[in-house]
Amino acid sequence: MTKRTTRQIGTEGEDLACAYLESKGWRILERNYFFEKAEVDIVAYDDTAIVFLEVKYRTSSKYGQPEEYVSEIKVENVFKAAEAWMYERKMEGSPMRFDVIGILQENNEAPEIRHIQDAFR
Repeated sequence: MTKRTTRQIGTEGEDLACAYLESKGWRILERNYFFEKAEVDIVAYDDTAIVFLEVKYRTSSKYGQPEEYVSEIKVENVFKAAEAWMYERKMEGSPMRFDVIGILQENNEAPEIRHIQDAFR
C-alpha cells in the first residue's frame, strides 16, 4: 500500500467537511480558492453569511486537537484570500464569517468533527 500524500489527506478532510456542511443544508460555493499564496479550504453559504472555512484533519491527537494547528500566519492568509474572493465577486460588505472545522479520525474509526463558528475575526 502506498503512503498517502499530504494533499490526498487534506482532500479527504475537506471531503468530510463538505459532506458535514451539506448535511446541515449549507451550500458549498468553492473549494481550495487561492489568491497569490493565500488559500481558503472551503467557501460556503449557510443562509446567513458567506463562510470561509479552514479544515484541519488529523489521524492522531498525540500532538493536540486538529483545530489547534491553525497558525496566525494561516489566519492572515485566510483573511487575505477571503477579501480577494469577495472583491472578485463584487460582494464586499456582504455578511461573512470565519470558521474552523477540526476532524480527528484515529485508527480508521468514524471521524469526530468539531465545527467552531466565528473561530477568528
